[in-house]
Amino acid sequence: MSGKGGKGAAEDPGSEPTLGMDPFEDTLRRLREAFNTGRTRPADFRAAQLEGLSRFLQDNKQLLQDALVQDLHKSPFESDVSELITSQNEVDLALKNLQDWMKDEPASKSLLTRLDSAFVRKEPFGLVLIIAPWNYPVNLTLVPLVGALAAGNCVVLKPSEISKSTEKVLAEMLPQYLDQSCFAVVLGGPQETGRLLEHKFDYIFFTGSPRVGKIIMAAAAKHLTPVTLELGGKNPCYVDDDCDPQTVANRVALFRYFNAGQTCVAPDYILCSPETQERLLPALQSSITRFYGDDPRSSPNLGRIINQKQFQRLQGLLGCGRVAIGGQSDESDLYIAPTVLVDVQETEPVMQEEIFGPILPIVNVRSLDEAIDFIKRREKPLALYAFSNSSQVVNQMLDQTSSGSFVGNEGFVYLTLPSLPLGGVGNSGMGRYHGKFSFDTFSHHRACLLSYPGLEKLKEIRYPPFTYWKQQLISWALGSQNCTLL
Repeated sequence: MSGKGGKGAAEDPGSEPTLGMDPFEDTLRRLREAFNTGRTRPADFRAAQLEGLSRFLQDNKQLLQDALVQDLHKSPFESDVSELITSQNEVDLALKNLQDWMKDEPASKSLLTRLDSAFVRKEPFGLVLIIAPWNYPVNLTLVPLVGALAAGNCVVLKPSEISKSTEKVLAEMLPQYLDQSCFAVVLGGPQETGRLLEHKFDYIFFTGSPRVGKIIMAAAAKHLTPVTLELGGKNPCYVDDDCDPQTVANRVALFRYFNAGQTCVAPDYILCSPETQERLLPALQSSITRFYGDDPRSSPNLGRIINQKQFQRLQGLLGCGRVAIGGQSDESDLYIAPTVLVDVQETEPVMQEEIFGPILPIVNVRSLDEAIDFIKRREKPLALYAFSNSSQVVNQMLDQTSSGSFVGNEGFVYLTLPSLPLGGVGNSGMGRYHGKFSFDTFSHHRACLLSYPGLEKLKEIRYPPFTYWKQQLISWALGSQNCTLL
């Protein structure tokens, strides 16, 4: 979920594949044949797969924590709260509600269909592909997988090759807990992903950057394959003059610098007046010191940049505007200090791409209306934040803007609620998941009407020739279809 070089699962899956045997053909044929037997459809089978996923999380907790330390310098606690517990909660929720989610949903009927049975059946799509990113390589891999398994699909899982240690654990351990006739992990970089996308899938779920998302969508279009694209963008954070600066600083700093800023829904930049900026800067410095100490580099609670490429991209952004807080970096440790930039111009690179790192620019606006106009002139973000003591201000920002999600006076804690969907709009993506939304995303909602083979005399009204009284009766019956006759 980023702009240039952000958290794409593959840097460019549009690259030309190497010549030779297709490495995926046998695997995909095996999975599709398994699906066609109906093996994945029963509730018992789906529950067994979810229970296997739960055991994987429990049995391999230490392995996953160690991998996340190696990939992103995540502390065990941060790994738990942002990756492992979140994934486990999704599994538990799906197991608890699977029978209800799978039930046919009755549909309302008109007088013409009063004696028929009308319902919506949730069916698996078939063979689905999940392409995962590197920034939350457990959470953003397994949470979509929960929905795909609960919906009864066969799954090809492509973890990110960039988070190498986590990829290794997923590839070596996860298949041991799932039915390998219906599930496979495939590995590789851009070329392998490009080759994979040449095949027909029944659904593709991708988390990554808008740039790569366009490549995924173009590949899917060749087979008319539906997609969910969880992308990203520049998430605005409006701070009103009427607010407590320390409260705002605490909440913004927590969610901006969490995972070293490598979070698709993190506040990407602040919009506020010059006067609020002056009050906010010392408050942000206070929050950063409180959270990470006088030397953030030695804090166990501050992560690292994923690799050299991302580090160098972020280091280039440090030259935008003026550094007001932080700015230190060490390439040998992939460390960038929690940083705040001021005097930032909207034409500078730091305002042209999703930052995806521990850098927070502040852009000055003179009013709420100017902030709203600033946001509306840009691509629709994945998340939008507004801080104010005035509910009128927060509601005005909500009413007059568009974003994947909206939060007033808080950070992305809403991600802990499976009752709320995660998904973008416009450039920040399409589709949604989490909780039942994941099950629905990976299910085809099939319209069904079952009629009685008899009762032909009652149905003769529908047949030509259409006399005057037939026309009147049919029109009247059709006009009754707003009735809720189940």
